[in-house]
Amino acid sequence: MKQLISFLISTLLILTSLVTQATSTLVPPPPTLSANAYLLQDFDSGTILLSKNIDERVEPASLTKLMTAYIVFEKLRAGHLHLTDMINISEKAWRMEGSRMYVEVGKQVPLELLLKGMIIQSGNDATVAIAEFVAGSEEAFVTLMNQQAQRLDLKNTHYTNSTGWPDPKQYSTARDLAILARTIIHGYSEYYRWYSEREFSYNNIVQTNRNLLLWRDQTVDGMKTGYTESAGYCLVASAKRGDMRLMAVLLGSTSNKLRASEGQEILDYGFRFFETHQLYQANQPLNTERVWQGQTDKLPLGLETPLYVTIPKGQYEQLQATLQVNKRLMAPIAKGQTIGILRINLGDEIILERPLIALIAIDKGSLWKEWVDKTWLMLKK
Repeated sequence: MKQLISFLISTLLILTSLVTQATSTLVPPPPTLSANAYLLQDFDSGTILLSKNIDERVEPASLTKLMTAYIVFEKLRAGHLHLTDMINISEKAWRMEGSRMYVEVGKQVPLELLLKGMIIQSGNDATVAIAEFVAGSEEAFVTLMNQQAQRLDLKNTHYTNSTGWPDPKQYSTARDLAILARTIIHGYSEYYRWYSEREFSYNNIVQTNRNLLLWRDQTVDGMKTGYTESAGYCLVASAKRGDMRLMAVLLGSTSNKLRASEGQEILDYGFRFFETHQLYQANQPLNTERVWQGQTDKLPLGLETPLYVTIPKGQYEQLQATLQVNKRLMAPIAKGQTIGILRINLGDEIILERPLIALIAIDKGSLWKEWVDKTWLMLKK
């Protein structure tokens, strides 16, 4: 049995009882793209605004290097690696074809320079050198990559190399790549800034970032391109305008210019016709419920993580929040225990549901408190 309780949070401007007709911006049809698969997602809310074939497995080309970088970022954060670590360049790394940083066999290069060569220049030689240093061999590093893919719940991703070199057994999806990119941006801002750098020079060779959007749109601050003949032209792009960040993934475009123009097109579409709002903070008390037979009677309820919502522009006033709380809460109650559900409606449509959790723990009360509350409950029947 559950009891539905409607509530109005005074700290929010969600005017559901006062607004009978809300003026809203009509959202036109999304642009038509030539890419085989694509996705446009809001960074904070996770809402997918546009999508096509987002769970179709494809070769990720050099977008593979996002996972290589992620593993290194984690180890840097943990103190297992340092940007000043000197890495020996093996013959295997030196012989890598495709995009290269042009490191020399037998030389030692700081990890920071190799990371920049991998991120900005997409150097396959730098990538293999990093993988060998971290795990002893590229094959061992690939094991780490697949372990991380499982940990991040990338359901349709599998790696066979660290660079994105063509291999039909190496695959990912637009959805999985968006999850990985979002994880990097959210957790490793101190390293994410390298994805916005337009060029990098090593060994007196200057190479530019292949992400053309870095020149076309000042709000774009990353992230990675990829290309092979079998994968086509691929892109993960992220842009922030005001407080809103959007991420675009395009896989299988037919040219570098088309990859950039279509990436720009869907980013512009998202920023123009949608808006994102933070409705609640993590651990913010949204309601207080009666608890029986506990050391205290009042239990504050809230959310474990911040709640963001992405909606068409002009429809903020049509949002409505409702709480559905379990009936007759009995102690003991653990902190973080699910007590009910928060629902967010846009008009008549439920657009979000989140678990309501106990913000504090309530232990069982004394025998006297238990007897008093049992008596009250019997009288209330």
